Amino acid sequence: MKDFIKTMDNLPKLIKLIFALPFLDIIWNVTRLFKSIIKQNLIGIIFAIILIVPGIAFMWLVDIICVLLYDKVLWIE
Repeated sequence: MKDFIKTMDNLPKLIKLIFALPFLDIIWNVTRLFKSIIKQNLIGIIFAIILIVPGIAFMWLVDIICVLLYDKVLWIE
């Protein structure tokens, strides 16, 4: 899991933007889940699981904005 997170964080900005598009954004939701599991953040794990399905409707827009501005996706750290 740590390798997956490191790989996702080190991707070029263009690839991050592509992964933030609707229906591909589930990749970022899985990344959020893995980050919370590694840090043993129970609230983050629950929130990430909840965001996997209904988050498809709006999280892609949040992720695109965050990648453009900060070069990373927004998550509880």
